[in-house]
Amino acid sequence: MKTPFDVLPRPVVPIAGRDEAFPVHRIYCVGRNYADHAREMGSDPTREPPCFFCKPADAIVLSGGAAAYPPRTSNLHHEIEFVVAIGRGGREVPVSEALSHVYGYAVGNDLTRRDLQAQAKASGQPWDVSKGFDDSAVVSPIQPATVVGHPSKGRIWLSVNGSLRQQADIADMTWNVPEIIAELSTLFTLRAGDLIYTGTPAGVGALRPGDRIDGGVDGVATMVHSIAHPFA
Repeated sequence: MKTPFDVLPRPVVPIAGRDEAFPVHRIYCVGRNYADHAREMGSDPTREPPCFFCKPADAIVLSGGAAAYPPRTSNLHHEIEFVVAIGRGGREVPVSEALSHVYGYAVGNDLTRRDLQAQAKASGQPWDVSKGFDDSAVVSPIQPATVVGHPSKGRIWLSVNGSLRQQADIADMTWNVPEIIAELSTLFTLRAGDLIYTGTPAGVGALRPGDRIDGGVDGVATMVHSIAHPFA
């Protein structure tokens, strides 16, 4: 006899140009990985070890969809990010071998309850409720590395209602993709299906219900989504 748990779907992300989809295992995120964003958040942008946090896999919102404005916040922020899709797991992955674990790349929006994050920082508490809420991980279709290669530079940008808000280059990341994978794999066993949001540049700002968000990494992918009214 089936139970309600037998029908729980596993979140998946489309793979560009292919019929199959990418099943999401975990979502890892990197904080303060662009010096300009670290400064605008009041942090010292020195090259300290990456700051990692997680979002639940079912926080995924696919490009073209709508992310509901979350409860308990009045300051929802956008954060455009270059996203790495892991295709082969491992632990203690050397920097020199890290790219062999990458299936492909995408672009995402790490939605953040900024007011709750500020409260957590002030009291020394974790960021979970400010980062890991429902509909907090927007992502484009994944572009296989066999198609786009392993980009180390390219414009990353985000606009809201046609107005450009964030613009930088992924070459500006404090920790590059191989370094992120190597460090993350010393803390967790990476699995095929993991997504890594690699951090956001400066220019983060507030969103409102009804807003349209466009973003991308030139030469890799673009995404578009809207902000829906709060959950009923």
